[in-house]
Amino acid sequence: MRNAWAIYKKELRAYFLSPLFWVVCSVFLCLSGYYFYTDLASFVQFSFGQNILENFFQVLFVDMRLGLLVTVPLLTARLLAEERKLGTIELLYTYPLRDGEIFAGKFAACATVMMVMLALTTAYPAWLYAQQPYQWTGAIAGYLGLILLGVVFISCGLFVSSLTDSQAIAGVGTLFLLLLLWIMSWNEAALSLSVVDAVKAVSMFDHFLMFAQGVIDSGDLFYYALFTIFFSSLTLRSMESRRWRGKR
Repeated sequence: MRNAWAIYKKELRAYFLSPLFWVVCSVFLCLSGYYFYTDLASFVQFSFGQNILENFFQVLFVDMRLGLLVTVPLLTARLLAEERKLGTIELLYTYPLRDGEIFAGKFAACATVMMVMLALTTAYPAWLYAQQPYQWTGAIAGYLGLILLGVVFISCGLFVSSLTDSQAIAGVGTLFLLLLLWIMSWNEAALSLSVVDAVKAVSMFDHFLMFAQGVIDSGDLFYYALFTIFFSSLTLRSMESRRWRGKR
């Protein structure tokens, strides 16, 4: 635990001292702000006197997940790929560190950074609450869904980053894999109902919709936990394989 904590602090410091993080954070905040403004303006214009907050957060959180899709691969790309490219991964392996401790420290640091970015966006619903009070339960469920979705993105990004020494390949590879998991349920009209149900069952984006609607379902929680464990196990196997083959 102490070794993982040391890795966590090291990675967290590297994030906040890196210009890339501030660029990524700015992009995410700009995207989130744009979605908030345009979605709110659309609801105000076409609500026709109805409660504009009834479905507003559902649309907002569905849009905000796209911000995570674009930015999280940039945060995870360097975690293992950069270490391998610079040769610093060899120093980590010479220390009395287990693969699980290295993984846990890097994973937790990236998750912390991702949650910091999400926390900054709470200024938008807070401002809206000051204009028109509403129940926070839907917003809380939506943010929980975004956190869980981001955690799965991170576990996927760490796995891809463990396969290469190129940050560019790691970032693009992660984005491609996440897009594949997203678009697999798009063409529902060309698939049978049984296939559609099976595809939706493994689509992490479809499982997010309940959170966006303000509903926390135990099945969706289990799904995200299972997917995180799955990608984390693949990352550990990849790290173990490279250590065993001497490819550091």
